[in-house]
Amino acid sequence: MERGEITGVVLAGGLGRRMGGVDKGLQELDGRPLVAHIIERLQPQVGPLLINANRNAEVYARFGCPVVADAVPDFAGPLAGLHAALAAASTPWVVTVPCDSPFLPADLVSRLAGAAEQASAGVAVARTGDQVHPVFCLCRRELRDHLGDYLARGERKFTGWYASLATVEVAFDDQPAAFENINTVAELASFSRPA
Repeated sequence: MERGEITGVVLAGGLGRRMGGVDKGLQELDGRPLVAHIIERLQPQVGPLLINANRNAEVYARFGCPVVADAVPDFAGPLAGLHAALAAASTPWVVTVPCDSPFLPADLVSRLAGAAEQASAGVAVARTGDQVHPVFCLCRRELRDHLGDYLARGERKFTGWYASLATVEVAFDDQPAAFENINTVAELASFSRPA
């Protein structure tokens, strides 16, 4: 699988409830928005890059990537972001990462892609130890309708969606800290480096 066959998607469409309702992707870590950290780490690993956002689209557009909003209303969660990306992408594969995990692995996509090919799987998700990280997901674009049907039934759980699909979990036990995510103002402060 070539890099150009994979569209990267930064999932920034949530409500940021645990951070007081702010747009999490635009909160600053070490003087730059979280989304900028994610783009810097993900862009070299993929072909096209999209941002899934449901507010502040004009701000996100300044990062030089097309911005796509959920088609499913009411901030339906990361699966709705994946669904929007699958509809917008023109590549055979799409990979998602959340906007609040600025330390994501530099080899995330190549490892997910290699495992998907080896297992002939339509979905590959990251795992550290017993912890699955389903929002770090590589999947075939052709699964869009399957996902659309799942969302139309009111379902929202990532693991429930791919449970019926050929899925491979990819171990990243060598770099568990890469999947640290920032959900609160306190966590954001704890990850910031002193000036």
